[in-house]
Amino acid sequence: MAGGSLAPSGVAKERAEQYEGKVTCYVVVSCVIAATGGSIFGYDIGISGGVTSMDGFLEKFFPTVYRNKMHVHENNYCKYNNQGLAAFTSSLYLAGLVASLVASPITRKFGRRGSIICGGMCFITGATLDASAVNLAMLILGRLMLGFGIGFGNQAVPLYLSEMAPAHLRGALNMMFQLATTLGIFTANMINYGTEKLHPWGWRLSLGLAAAPALLMTLGGIFVPETPNSLIERGHTEKGRRVLEKIRGTKNVEAELQDMTDASELANAIEHPFRNILEKRNRPQLVMAIFMPTFQILTGINSILFYAPVLFQSMGFGGHASLYSSALTGAVLASSTVVSIATVDRWGRRALLIGGGIQMIICQVVVSIILGVKFGNDKELSKGFSILVVVVICLFVAAFGWSWGPLGWTVPSEVFPLETRSAGQSITVAVNLLFTFIIGQCFLSLLCAFKFGIFLFFAGWIMVMTLFVIVFLPETKGVPIEEMVFLWRKHWFWKRIVPSIPEYVDETDGRQGYSI
Repeated sequence: MAGGSLAPSGVAKERAEQYEGKVTCYVVVSCVIAATGGSIFGYDIGISGGVTSMDGFLEKFFPTVYRNKMHVHENNYCKYNNQGLAAFTSSLYLAGLVASLVASPITRKFGRRGSIICGGMCFITGATLDASAVNLAMLILGRLMLGFGIGFGNQAVPLYLSEMAPAHLRGALNMMFQLATTLGIFTANMINYGTEKLHPWGWRLSLGLAAAPALLMTLGGIFVPETPNSLIERGHTEKGRRVLEKIRGTKNVEAELQDMTDASELANAIEHPFRNILEKRNRPQLVMAIFMPTFQILTGINSILFYAPVLFQSMGFGGHASLYSSALTGAVLASSTVVSIATVDRWGRRALLIGGGIQMIICQVVVSIILGVKFGNDKELSKGFSILVVVVICLFVAAFGWSWGPLGWTVPSEVFPLETRSAGQSITVAVNLLFTFIIGQCFLSLLCAFKFGIFLFFAGWIMVMTLFVIVFLPETKGVPIEEMVFLWRKHWFWKRIVPSIPEYVDETDGRQGYSI
């Protein structure tokens, strides 16, 4: 850059060692309240599978599936293979994809709280429409509104958590989102068990109760403070300072505040963040925003959860097999997320992702071999093999719960610089929901066609994603969110792509600085 000109250059100096502060009750409470936004995502995941197996729901909206269910053998792989039923589930994710892109400018211009509130209100509207649906069109419209709610919530909540948390606990506090998601799944499973007995209207109660976590999310968005990063980015520097002092529990926040101020100056100089994110210096963050959520879906967690009821039926649990399997896998998922929260800032992101990947590969291969040899449309597993497979399923779910489940959201939300953070998170959510939509729409057909081979398909993808982490993902543990840019310039691969920061000297006073 020409000497003497001081263009915004973002964070140009590492100040992490100068950061002060402690973990305050204020920041923990704010993060816990905001993280309830994850519960709407989890509740929908949990409630959809149960509702689509209820006779009253199928009889009213999908009579063809209902007739197939009544006449096809209980262990048949193709029992639920219906594109209309798949559309009911996957339409939400398509709407969420669109909403996540719309949410980016709202999150940037009006703050993280604005998107959280919008998401909660959309989800409440969708829950109301679905609970009172009288035809398929009304049902799908409700699903679309739920999707808008999830798109806004998933875009804003991980950003909120990453920006509020101190660097040394960012992983744990960010994972509150995934913990809320798993608790939402578990709660939905329990509700489905109760409402299944309320024939033929129990499904309405299951869908309507989705408004409860959405209400918590909306109220949380109203009462929690805005992040200091967002306040400073929007020109409210003094207010941002006050919030930062409060959440860090100290008046000495100059180093962290200066990082935020430097980052906000560059952010405000960027008019088109989606265009800016394509620049070479943002290449590693963009790669993470695309591949981390893609790989999270391609772990095959959906296939494992789908098989659980069938395997429990083989063990003799009868008509309540769905309850037992969902309760067990849901409990394992939630508890393993707690393990991740406790270890992520001690062991690091890479160790959990690599270890979880290896464990999931082994589990997928073992389940595939057992089902391929011992299980099919015309035969059932012995009790011994059923117990073995259920144990392996729980080990798979546990591995996902402490690795790719939470970290598939945490890593992308913490690596972007402020000027592209909202856009980057929108891409992360959009990619996640796109692949969730694709898998949701195609999974029943793939299951019908591949049978046990679908586990090997997902095992191959887990091998790819584990190698990806080993080669391309640097450790982000303990790195301040506004200083992530320096991480890429030290990585053996990304330093070849990300340009270095050339030094310049202001000719008027000899002051040294940096420019990009």
